[in-house]
Amino acid sequence: MSHIALTPSNVSTLVCPPTKRRIDVHDQKTKGLVLEIRPTGGKTYYLRYVDQRGRTRQIKLADQQDVSLAQARALADSLRNRVAVGEDPNELKAVARSTPTLNEFFHNSYLPFVKGYKRSWDCDERMFRNHIAPKLGTKFLDEITKDDIITLHRQRRESGAAPASANRLVVILRYMLNLAIRWETPGLVKNPTLNVTQFEEHNKRERFLTNEEAQRLYQIVKLSDNKMLQYIVAMLILTGARKREVLDAKWEDFDLVHQSWRIPMTKSGKPRHVPMSNGVLVLLNTIPHYDNCPFVFPNPKTRKPFVTVFVAWNTARKQAGLAEVRMHDLRHSFASFLVNNGRSLYEVQKILGHTQIKTTQRYAHLAQETLLDAANTITVSLGDAFTPVISAIPNAKMLTSNL
Repeated sequence: MSHIALTPSNVSTLVCPPTKRRIDVHDQKTKGLVLEIRPTGGKTYYLRYVDQRGRTRQIKLADQQDVSLAQARALADSLRNRVAVGEDPNELKAVARSTPTLNEFFHNSYLPFVKGYKRSWDCDERMFRNHIAPKLGTKFLDEITKDDIITLHRQRRESGAAPASANRLVVILRYMLNLAIRWETPGLVKNPTLNVTQFEEHNKRERFLTNEEAQRLYQIVKLSDNKMLQYIVAMLILTGARKREVLDAKWEDFDLVHQSWRIPMTKSGKPRHVPMSNGVLVLLNTIPHYDNCPFVFPNPKTRKPFVTVFVAWNTARKQAGLAEVRMHDLRHSFASFLVNNGRSLYEVQKILGHTQIKTTQRYAHLAQETLLDAANTITVSLGDAFTPVISAIPNAKMLTSNL
């Protein structure tokens, strides 16, 4: 080990004796800069420093053939300054080496996790494989920027995808990268999807059945060749449950005493409890039971849940003159019946199992109509008592015509 003032000339001429594995030459002008020289003629610049725990450590800067002496000194000064403010270059290098690519994180961490609880995990897999991986899959987590997310989002929309489809990319990436942060995955500190503005979605479709339509539909499904369809449709309308939740329901999940239906696996992967009205209790009493069959609405032939009831449903809705009504619209109709009968959005949220109130807000306009009806009862109640007051208000004719 020697200490000399390195120059471009002696850096080129210094050699390692063949009897030694290497020699280290310390630069007298730049603190911590070391030139390692090997018998093969190879030479490498290192920075030797003391970390915050008092340990002497060393980190490679560059091969002598790749940088000049001046550049090596600049690198050493820069890293030494970072050490002075508490950073450890070796730790940062270790983090960089252990940071996974987005592809690696998705397949090794995210996908195994969501498979354990998310019923629609295969949708995430297809979306990642078809739209996210080709653009960002090979990037390391700490390389993905907000601009990358915005570009991916915009290009998906420009390719002809609906706003909701483009937004779905942002949603899945946000959730995935939030998990990476929660699990303290190396390399990721801040989620790059933060504050990425989503496209406004105008394709939200809510079709609400009227009382007359619901009754007409029920009369038709009772005549269906699928003898279980009448019970399935009735259960959907009376509980607002999702189709798959009804089709997979088991007798053991129903607490008839406390009038509660426990759905063990929901869309969010968590169980929830649905209150059962007296109408549901009557319905359950009329459903045919099959020996040694745990399911409430089984296929009579297989005694297992229906994979699909679309053919029977499609036939029935057309016969009822409701060809545009989807089975999921029965869930919307259940919510509309609640709101139109004065129930709060909070109550609707809890019964439907929405995790976020904004999902329930789609029914807010129905609540407003109910409130207007309630407000107008004062006019009906008072009759003509305040007619002189109303007449004195500007635009009185318009107001009274509305009343």
